[in-house]
Amino acid sequence: MWVCREQPGDVAGARAVQVEAFGRELEASLLDELRASDAWMPELSFVVRFGVEVAGHVVVTRAHVDDWPVVALGPIGVLPRFQGRGLGAALMHTVLGAADALGEPLVGLLGDPRFYERFGFELGAMTHVLPPDPDWLQHFQVRKLAAYEDKIQGTFRYAAPFDNV
Repeated sequence: MWVCREQPGDVAGARAVQVEAFGRELEASLLDELRASDAWMPELSFVVRFGVEVAGHVVVTRAHVDDWPVVALGPIGVLPRFQGRGLGAALMHTVLGAADALGEPLVGLLGDPRFYERFGFELGAMTHVLPPDPDWLQHFQVRKLAAYEDKIQGTFRYAAPFDNV
């Protein structure tokens, strides 16, 4: 297994991963819309290969906390037959390290806190970063990176394609 930046030839494989991982088209359609948006950050889209097959994919896109530029993680997916082998963790460590190296201050995501706390995420409310929907309070999380400043507070705004989810 190895993780690498997504290349043009990986687009179909990355899309297929999202469909299989979630068992529906929603995340793959979101991925298509993100690619076409100004929030797309190709330097923060990664695949994990198992042999020659794209077995997993993760992307981080531009987001904001009020006027502060930050990033949003997701979708992330691993083909079901490869789950439980550390591919998702490898993708997480890679994309978080890359976002940190690029000087991004904070990563936000919506997910199960029990899963993401191992990657340094905490509930957004603990850092005064609130989700765009109050119903998400118990599942919206952030991870501070090296460029984080305490004044980054307010409401998290995902890229426009997330509004269609």
